[in-house]
Amino acid sequence: MNKQENFRKAYHHFDIATVAAYGDEDRARLLADAGIIRNRLKVEAAIHNAQVILGLKKEFGSFQKWLDHHHPKTKEEWTKLFKKTFRFTGGEIVNEFLMSTGYLPGAHGPGCPIYKRVADQRPAWMRT
Repeated sequence: MNKQENFRKAYHHFDIATVAAYGDEDRARLLADAGIIRNRLKVEAAIHNAQVILGLKKEFGSFQKWLDHHHPKTKEEWTKLFKKTFRFTGGEIVNEFLMSTGYLPGAHGPGCPIYKRVADQRPAWMRT
């Protein structure tokens, strides 16, 4: 979390289409950026995962619709799906992501007063 703003800047505020189009120059820039984790495999994974999300959006209409298509699943089933679909997505990151977006119980449940707000405020890249 300490490097969150550095990552935001380095990865163009996580604009999926921009990251998916990164080339060799962007890879070199990221690997030289001391403000982020400079692991070649993780940089490659971020670019690959952005490309995968664009493919899922094309096939399902949005990343959220892809998630909805697979919902409900257990944490273990989600983790297996994410590992099959994306790179560098282990159980902890999958769990945190899906809890924070309401696909797994824990952070917010249907009876929680902010559950609907969480679902409605999913990032635009998930919805479109």
